[in-house]
Amino acid sequence: MNRKVTAYLGLGANLGDRKKQLDQAIERLNHTRGIRVKQRSSLYETAPVGYVDQPPFYNQVIKIQTTFMPEELLENLLLIERELHRVRQFRWGPRTIDIDLLIYEDYIIQQENLTVPHPRMTERAFVLVPLLEIAGDLLIPGTDKKISEWIAELPGRQDVRKLEATEFQYKTNC
Repeated sequence: MNRKVTAYLGLGANLGDRKKQLDQAIERLNHTRGIRVKQRSSLYETAPVGYVDQPPFYNQVIKIQTTFMPEELLENLLLIERELHRVRQFRWGPRTIDIDLLIYEDYIIQQENLTVPHPRMTERAFVLVPLLEIAGDLLIPGTDKKISEWIAELPGRQDVRKLEATEFQYKTNC
């Protein structure tokens, strides 16, 4: 594919130097041919979801332009997770880095290994709050609601604590 599409990725880390892990993941993404980071949200701290006996997470959402098809993009995300020592011990467990494909243009994908939009993003304030910050009040593909409408329905949205705003610019040559 030669055309550039916009996608949004959710990042999280709760092991080691959480901020450094997120920064390293974003740097690796931006240095991957076919991916250019265009914008990143502020940094947020949130309590774990699912398995709660673990440290709090740092979360961030980034906007990218990519020439990859969704499956190729996912392969690159998983490669970067492995390079940053992501170990999948059990669902919702602690991790050095987690990179989720949230939205890929207005695509709706239902495959065994890939669902877009991310299937649980509308249930997670730690995804929607930073997404709203950089995507504006986007309509979530496949739904009839905008980001702010999903956030309004979520309990615990006040528990997503902004740590710092991020000034961000990268050279853009996808």
